[in-house]
This record gives sequence, C-alpha cells and structure tokens, in this order.
Amino acid sequence: MEVSRMGKEANIYIQENVEEFKDMLLSEAVNVSSKINDILKTGNIDLLKNAQRLTRYVLEQEDDELISFANQEGEAWASHSLTLSLKLEWVQAIRRTIWKFVNDLDSTKRFTDSRNDFFELEKMINDRVDQFLNSFFIRYSCYKDEMLNKQRQIVEHLSVPIIPVQKHVSVLPLIGSVDSYRIQIIEEKVLHEIAEARIQTLILDLSGIAVMEKNVIDQLDQILAGASMMGCKAVLTGLRPDLVKNMVKAGIRFENDTDIRGTLQETLKEYL
Repeated sequence: MEVSRMGKEANIYIQENVEEFKDMLLSEAVNVSSKINDILKTGNIDLLKNAQRLTRYVLEQEDDELISFANQEGEAWASHSLTLSLKLEWVQAIRRTIWKFVNDLDSTKRFTDSRNDFFELEKMINDRVDQFLNSFFIRYSCYKDEMLNKQRQIVEHLSVPIIPVQKHVSVLPLIGSVDSYRIQIIEEKVLHEIAEARIQTLILDLSGIAVMEKNVIDQLDQILAGASMMGCKAVLTGLRPDLVKNMVKAGIRFENDTDIRGTLQETLKEYL
C-alpha cells in the first residue's frame, strides 16, 4: 500500500475515534494536561484542537500547511511567553499518540502490507513531526529576537530625552554609558528633533557620563557638526575630568560653533 494512502487511513481512523485520541493524548502529556485551560486563557490557544490539526497535516502530508501552522504557533507561543518545554512535551505526546493509533489500526486491519510499508510510514510521520518542531522553534526564536530588538529600540529612544525649556531651546541630559549603538540613536534623534521642533539651541549635559570610547567621542563631534549645519547651536555642559582627558587624547576640540559651559544649572540660568 502507498504511504500516502496509509496516512489517510490512519487519519480517518483517528477522526472516527477522536475522543479516545484526546484522552490518550492528555494521559501522555501529564504536565501539559493540567495547564490546558491556562494556555487557552493566556494565548487563546486550543491545544486539543491544534493537536488534531497537526495530526491531519502530518498524516495527509500537507507540508505547506504544516510549515505555515508551525510558524503561526511559533509566533503565538513567543508573543505570550509560553514555556517551550510544555510545547515540546505536547508535540512529543502527539507523536506517541499517533503511533499508538497506527499500531492499533495495523493490528486490527493489517493496513501495512509489509515491514517495508511500516518503515516508510514511520519515516513519513516522524519526518513531518520533526519538521513541525524545527519550523516552530525557528519562528519562535526569530519572533523573540524581533520583540527584543523592538523593546531595546524603545528603551534606547526613551534614554535620549530631548526636553524643551524654551520655544527654540532644548536640553538633552545623557546618563550612563554611551556605546556605538546608543550614539547612533542619539544622532538619529538629535537631528530629527532639530528639524521637527526647529531647535536653535541644544544643551547637551554630559555630567552623568564618565567615560566614552574614542569612536563614540568622534561620532559625538560629528553629531555636533551636523547640528551646526542645520543651524542649531550646541552647548556642552558637565564635562567630567576623565571624559575631558579622553577627548584631548582623541584630538577633539569641538570647533563646530560649540559652547562649553561648566554646569547645566548655570547654563539654564542664562537661557531661561
């Protein structure tokens, strides 16, 4: 018998005994069984319904639908931060349950003609279950990375607060470490806000920063040059001794019409 026909017969047999299939599946996945309702509430994911769907895709060899479903499941589990160990246990329980039903069907109807038929069926089923798991985990991982990158971008943009203090005067207080990634965010936001808010004077307070790498200092100088080209005067305040030393070593003199003042408080008194 052809493997495709064997798969279809196995799927029909499971659908005819679907309640028994569900009961056996729940007994195979002990840890997941107690969390089925929680997963349904959290992510609107019906595990039993999805198990039947996966079983059909595997046995009917619907490969495109199988991969699409795996990607859909990967995104759903990632977006709701559901535990991967539960998913792995559930899919492996589905695999074992399918095989128990295939064995029962073969015992009663002898629908495999030879040992070779059985091994072909074994390869077809296990390859597709493995394909589902591989596609699921890849999509889960990629979606998680996308979420983390978006969250990082939000955090980085929030860490560059440009505060208007007068109609055309704004303050940018920088706190913490400034690496190559963050200085790019600073450059993007500074130039955008100068154009959008028509800032004529931008006060950058560096009192919360002790150290900057040379490449970051170089890029800061380029940001100030860009601000000057856009008609915005830059004022630096709060330069700490260690930072000044690094700037001198790097040969930075801030010759782009940049004022350097002692403290933010003194500068604000003048502009306010």
